Amino acid sequence: MTQGLAPESLFFMNEATRRFIQEHRMEDVRQLALKGGKGADIDMPMALQQIAGWQTARKKLPAWAEMEDIIYPPHLNMEQCSSEETALYKESLTPCPSPSERGVFVDLTGGFGVDFSYMSRAFERRIYVERNPELCEMARHNFQCLGLEAEVVCAEAEDYLKEMALVDVIYLDPARRDQQGSRTYGIADCSPNVIELLPLLREKAQCIILKLSPMLDWRKAVSDLEGVQEVHIVSVGNECKELLLVLGSKPSEGLLLVCVNDGREFSLLLKEGTFYSQGGNDLFPGWECFIPKVGIFAGNYLFEPNASIMKAGCFREVSQTFGVQQLSANSHLFVADHDVADFPGRRFLVESSCSMNKQELKSVLKPVTQANIAVRNFPMTAEMLRKKLKIKDGGDVFIFGTTLSDGSHQLFICRKIG
Repeated sequence: MTQGLAPESLFFMNEATRRFIQEHRMEDVRQLALKGGKGADIDMPMALQQIAGWQTARKKLPAWAEMEDIIYPPHLNMEQCSSEETALYKESLTPCPSPSERGVFVDLTGGFGVDFSYMSRAFERRIYVERNPELCEMARHNFQCLGLEAEVVCAEAEDYLKEMALVDVIYLDPARRDQQGSRTYGIADCSPNVIELLPLLREKAQCIILKLSPMLDWRKAVSDLEGVQEVHIVSVGNECKELLLVLGSKPSEGLLLVCVNDGREFSLLLKEGTFYSQGGNDLFPGWECFIPKVGIFAGNYLFEPNASIMKAGCFREVSQTFGVQQLSANSHLFVADHDVADFPGRRFLVESSCSMNKQELKSVLKPVTQANIAVRNFPMTAEMLRKKLKIKDGGDVFIFGTTLSDGSHQLFICRKIG
């Protein structure tokens, strides 16, 4: 599959290994490992790594998978690298250099190089920095395959930053694993430590783009890093994938908060005096105390925000923007007497509702034998509720268990409409 690599390359593959990869790349890697190679000339560890990497890339990086010469890294690097969809989104955040200057882009944590390959495309000079020598050699090869001219530097991010000249954009995706391989989430616990590097980063670049763990509280991240101008919470398939922060050198009107799911955006501009950074799930203190008890009936509509909205916690703004009412402060489900086609999440038509009273349950759920069950701020897990209701999984019916603002527990039986 890969040609043109010199024998001294870490990734040199002989013809037998290339042919084995080409012939077996659609097969189960585990089964191939058990069978072993058919000849002594086949480098099985390399072959299995390339087959597994290509199979992941088919879904995660389709444009890369179409290119026969790409070399794929071990599983952990493939797991951690950005998808094509999220890399393209980051490219849209990267400020374009002027046509006359073209600018300089630096990625201080290059990794497999997916983000770098997209974000740097508009720049005249592209610098990829990575401390792992094998990833550096892999990047040199892959960038040539992609037709991307880039300077590949094998160095620690901190060391290179100290000696680096002024540039337009710096991108960092700090490693979120410690020396023992355990996951870390806090900014100060990642490598490199962006909090320590921030003064120097600001000296060296006009714009800094950070990719952080989606598990991190974005309010704390903004609090820890002075000068954040944009927060982007990116979800794919309603799963929160990335937390992106943009720090600029020019004054801004406020903090831009953008929630993205499969390309659909919901954005807010938070100005001074409105930002709330301590406790709770909401942007503003105290507002949840004013949520009234909501009556919901058959024929009403129920709305479930997407993962990015849930992560952002901007529920009051969603309510105001789309004219929907939150069921209670902690349910994060919304209702209205009309459909809202552009709501950023799933939409349901309510067919009936009931309390957890045995007689009500028996009456309302009598015709329901199969349903998709979800719970929001409810004393049971979805599986516990399913067992109690004795209902099979699946079908077209959706049952939401939640707690209303008066503390009562309620079930809503719905049909999905969007």
